[in-house]
Formats: sequence, C-alpha cells, structure tokens
Amino acid sequence: MSHSHSHDHHGHSHDHPDHAHDGHAHKDHAHDDHAHHGHHHAPVDFGRAFLIGITLNTAFVLIEGLYGYLANSTALLADAGHNLSDVLGLVTAWIAAVLSKRAPTARYTYGLRNTSILAALANAVLLLIACGAILLEAAQRLIEPEPVKSVTIIVVATIGILVNGATAWLFASGQKGDINIRGAYLHMIADAAVSAGVVIAGLVIMQTGWLWVDPLTSLVVVGVIVWSTWGLLRESTAMSLDAVPAFIDPLAVRAFLEKRPGVSSIHDLHIWPISTTETALTAHLVTPGGHPGDGFLTETCQQLQEHFRISHSTIQIEISEHGNCALAPDHVI
Repeated sequence: MSHSHSHDHHGHSHDHPDHAHDGHAHKDHAHDDHAHHGHHHAPVDFGRAFLIGITLNTAFVLIEGLYGYLANSTALLADAGHNLSDVLGLVTAWIAAVLSKRAPTARYTYGLRNTSILAALANAVLLLIACGAILLEAAQRLIEPEPVKSVTIIVVATIGILVNGATAWLFASGQKGDINIRGAYLHMIADAAVSAGVVIAGLVIMQTGWLWVDPLTSLVVVGVIVWSTWGLLRESTAMSLDAVPAFIDPLAVRAFLEKRPGVSSIHDLHIWPISTTETALTAHLVTPGGHPGDGFLTETCQQLQEHFRISHSTIQIEISEHGNCALAPDHVI
C-alpha cells in the first residue's frame, strides 16, 4: 500500500497559470489563488477593517448605553446590547483571523485555522444570549410601560445607522468566501436595520405618545437578530462537527474520483473544513492496473481544487481489489 500525500498540489499554480479563474479572482475564491505560496492560507487581511469596526462600535455602545439609560428606552438599550455583542463578535472574529495565520506546529498540524470556525460559533451564541436578556426587559416594559425621551432615541439611533452601515461596508468584500467574515458582516447589516427600526419607533412615540412602541420595537430587534443568527449558528455548528461544507456536494466529489482513469472503486472518503475558508479531503482509491503515478495524483488534486475548492487533498492508492483495507466498509471511520 503506497500512501502518497498530495503535497504536489502546492505547485499547481505554477504549472497552470490559467487557474486564476479566467483572470478575475472570484471574491469567494480569492483565498485559493495565494493560499499555496505562503503557508498561512488566509483570506484577504481584514485587520484594518476589524480595528476600525471595533473602535467605532465600542465608542457607539458606550454612547448608546448611556443615552438609553438617560432616555429610559429599552429599544435603545436593546440596540446597545446588540452592538456590544457585535463588538465581542468582531473581537472573536479578529482573533480567529489572526490565529488562523499561525504556522503549523508539530502538535497543531493545521496551525490554528479552526479558530475561525469556533469564532463564528461563539459569535452566534453571544448574539442569542443578548437576545434573551433583551426579551426579559421588553416583556416587563410591555406590562408596565414607562415614559421615554423620543428625541434622544431618534438622534442616537441615527448615529447607529451610520456607524453600523460604515462597518458593514468594510467587510462586504469578504463575506462570500468566509463564514467568519460573513458573521461580522451580517451583524453589522442587522445592526443598521435595527437602528433604523429604533429611529422609526422614536418618531412614532414622539407623534403619538404610545409608550408600548418602545418595548415592542426591542422585541422586533430580537426577532431580526435571531433570524440573521440562526443560519450562522447552524453552519458553524456543522463545521465544528467536521461536516462537509455546504458549498460542496459530496456525491459529486465521489463520482469525480470514481471516474478517474484506472480507478475501480473508492472508499474511506472524508471531506471536512480546516477553517472557514479551506477544505481538506482524504480518500483511498483502488487501481488494480498498478500505481497510476505521481502525475495522476497531481492532476487529481488540481482538479479537486478547481472544481470543488478542496485545497488540501491526501490520496491513498491501493492496487489489489481484494486488499481487505480495514477502512473499506462505509460504517468504519
């Protein structure tokens, strides 16, 4: 049994200059193009975006929390809570983006890429916890409405729209290819929408004096947060359980490998995320005609990269159809 690791794919961008996706690096493929040159397979560096986003939002949380308290508005406090969870989310996402660039070590053989998945998961959980706290306060306010300062609500929430809109714009380019950056982006978009809702609530209270609009708005805020977070929670949980990433069809990958020249059967196929932007694959291919050679392996890995965005493939070749590989049965992992 020769076990041949596809280190060959590291060279593929040199022999195939046309692989840069017809000259325009698809935004969600951008990491593929330069991932193989340095060993820090990371997407575009969003360090500055994180720094600006965290600074802007921290300042705004302090202002909004203070004025929410002074204006006695749960809608503003809910929005401040939402923004605080965003700051924490941005911090965890940034830490993950930095850690994911760490070089592999003897013990952490993939480096710390996986932190990007943990950050996306932590982000989703943080938001849902913030929602619980807001729900509690809003429920009490609906039972006993309290007077609020509507002008303060309108002014502060308007600043919120600007801050969140600007921060979302910083992350817009990276949100397609990386669930971690998308987490940051979604938070900011949801925040801008929420702040807009709070402005409308302030205007309604100002015109009508209906105090219950304030806690009702905070309930709508919670609905927006939960709705936008649910997909992130589901996807990051699946990734942390090593599920095949959503954009890859495992049956198509299997069919592709089975159709490779000389391959009679395939077993022990595993596809899992190394990080929020990279995917690994291992498989045993049975080739009764003999070892197909390194060229076959190089080409197979290149095609897995080009067609399925699987950047780290390890393929084991087995010659005998009756080799009784211990990992051949599907139920064996």
